[in-house]
Amino acid sequence: MQLKVSELARQAGVTADTVRFYTRQGLLSPTRDGHNGYQLYSREDLQRLQFAKKARQLGFTLKEITSILEQSEQHHSPCPMVRDLFENKLQEVEQQIEELQALRDHMKDAMSVWSSMPDGNPDGHTICQLIEHWEEDQNEQR
Repeated sequence: MQLKVSELARQAGVTADTVRFYTRQGLLSPTRDGHNGYQLYSREDLQRLQFAKKARQLGFTLKEITSILEQSEQHHSPCPMVRDLFENKLQEVEQQIEELQALRDHMKDAMSVWSSMPDGNPDGHTICQLIEHWEEDQNEQR
């Protein structure tokens, strides 16, 4: 099976630009058609592209995907590495969620305080009193 860029993209459910990007990054290894210079992709390229798409959806980076594929090509199970990487990613995501929840709480607090404050015009000493007073309020509470 020999697929052109657009055919490979369609079968994998990605854009042609994605195929070209992964080709430039070395994830895909097309051959060249000697008659017209088209890049031709194999069934293995399709499999690698579909794998990369699923791995990206799970949050793996291109570098990590490349490492996983290299492990597999060396006939070593990449699954232990995948579990370790994924466990670390999950911890990072949980930390980011905590930070975002804290930010949301600060934003809600600010909106609550700001709703009762009048609008102020810049007077050469302040830019936006909402933000400037918020910082003062927060420093006083600490």
